[in-house]
Amino acid sequence: MASIDHLRSGHPMTTSRSNHGNVSNAGTGSSKSTTSSSIGSNQGDAVSLSSQGKAVGQIHQQLAAEPSFDSAKVAAIKDAISNGSYVVDAEKLAANMIKFEDELRGL
Repeated sequence: MASIDHLRSGHPMTTSRSNHGNVSNAGTGSSKSTTSSSIGSNQGDAVSLSSQGKAVGQIHQQLAAEPSFDSAKVAAIKDAISNGSYVVDAEKLAANMIKFEDELRGL
């Protein structure tokens, strides 16, 4: 796979596919000056996000700031396991496993 360094250094990168789907990259230094001049003319490019894209970004930042688990609940379960008072409800566990399998089949 070609690295982005080829693009930054101004070397052209061409990609070709064979009948087997293999990708081969070829770059030569001889056309470096033509590539550099064409890259320089694209300075007006810009990117903007839609309001939905911005909203998704904000939600992602909020979720990243919150802990992914309840540390107090984890500590309570650890204590219950260590002192032997943690009991597994086999029927509830089996029901949840079946529910999970059913949800996977629906995908």
